[in-house]
This record gives sequence, C-alpha cells and structure tokens, in this order.
Amino acid sequence: MTKPAPRTAEAETPPPTTRTSTRTGRIRPRTRSALAMSAAALLTCCVGASADAAPPQTPAPALDASVSDVPIAKLGDSWHPGCPVPPSGLRLIRMNHWGFDGQVHQGELVAGEQAVDPLLYVFGRAFEAHFPIRQMRVMAEFDGDDVAAMAADNTSAFNCRSVTGDPTEVSQHSYGDAVDINTLENPYVDMNNVVYPPAGAVFLDRNRDDQGMIHPGDVISTAMREVGWQWGGRWSPPDYQHFSANGRAATASRAAGASADRGRAHAAWGQNTSR
Repeated sequence: MTKPAPRTAEAETPPPTTRTSTRTGRIRPRTRSALAMSAAALLTCCVGASADAAPPQTPAPALDASVSDVPIAKLGDSWHPGCPVPPSGLRLIRMNHWGFDGQVHQGELVAGEQAVDPLLYVFGRAFEAHFPIRQMRVMAEFDGDDVAAMAADNTSAFNCRSVTGDPTEVSQHSYGDAVDINTLENPYVDMNNVVYPPAGAVFLDRNRDDQGMIHPGDVISTAMREVGWQWGGRWSPPDYQHFSANGRAATASRAAGASADRGRAHAAWGQNTSR
C-alpha cells in the first residue's frame, strides 16, 4: 500500500492574514505595515512643521547692571587710609558696554554710593546709543596709576589720588563722584599744558569724529548734563575725558584758586555748586 506523502513545512506555515497567538503580543503583518506607514506620515508632518517654525529669538543686549559693596581686591592701591571716602561708602558697578569691536563686553567701575544712580543713567543711555567704550576696569588693576590707566584708554571713576600734573591738589576722583571716559580719544591737558596720554594729542583736534570721542550735544554730554554732572571739555586747559558731579577736577580747596576760564565754563553749564 502506498503511504501518504509527508506534509511539507510550507503547508504548516499560516497564511499572512492569519492571527497568531495573542499570548505573544505579536501583530498581524498587515496591521504592522499599516502602523509603519502611519508613523512615517506623522514623522513627515512633524518634521515639516518644525522646519517651518520661526527660529527662537536671541534676547536683545542689555546694560545688565549690578551694584554691590566693593571687595578689597577691587580697591587695591586705589584706596588707602586717609582717603575722604571709606570703602563702605563706595560701590562696585558691573555693567555691559559696547566695545570698539562692535561687541558687548562687561565692565567694572568703582564709584561713590551717591554717584551710582547718575552713572547708571548715563551709561544706560550710552549703551542704548551703542556709544563705544574701549574698556572699563577698576583702578586696582592699574595699581591706582592714573597715567597708566589713561595710556590704556581705560574708563574709570573712583581713585584716591592727587590731581595728575598737580600733586598739591586732591583729585575729585577721590570722592568717587567723577569719571573719565575713553581717555585716549578724550585727552586731558594739565596746568602746564602737558597732554595725557601723550598719544592722545592728535585728538585735541575736536573736529575729528572718531569713535569714542565726546562732543557737545552727543549722548554722553547730554546724559551727563541731564543728571547735573559737568564736563571738563569746556575748561581751559581742557579735560575732555572728565565729568564730575560738582564740575571740578579737584576738591574744594582748588576751587578757591580756580581760573576765571574754568569759572566761566561752569557758569555756562548753569551750575557752579560746591561740595
């Protein structure tokens, strides 16, 4: 008798449409294919929507100022016993400024407590106008040496010292209510007609319009006038970098012997206050 032919493996394989055991959690081939197509469509949709979305906006640069007590390291040789203002009367201002490279940099300025609000207003206006400042470092980084700081084109405020070029007088910077801005582009001429810094002599030509120079009616001189600070650029001899709350380069002792030219300059500002 002929034996029946053995069943082949192919005959034992279930057709593609047949559901397998539910215990395995496997899905019919047709259902798996449909889900894959749906996932691909969803991915295409989401990627397309993401590509069309607006890129995140970068926050606009800001002054970002902070005010704190002054660490001793930030005073260094710019303060010593006998100075008219104790460290407790000074503040460290950290704030952004535009540089000559068109980028935003963080600067530091030590000033008297009473000068903080006026300076924040002025440098806030300067920042809005993109007025460039070469650098803004505390005078401790120059060991309190005003000549070195001017040569570096540094912007600074407090520095307990005598008047540069006149060691018999105490500088108004000793009170923390005077500031020098872009010292190279805005040079200082002392009572002996010596120019500081020497490289700044070319900028005594105030018809120039180089970046960082201060001119009557610009954002710096206007903001300073609005807070009541006066500009040494109107003096004779001039101090184009210098602004102070009482319009002086030195303390009250010097005011008694100030020149008539400086007195007229102060009057022109409409203020001639005394400490």
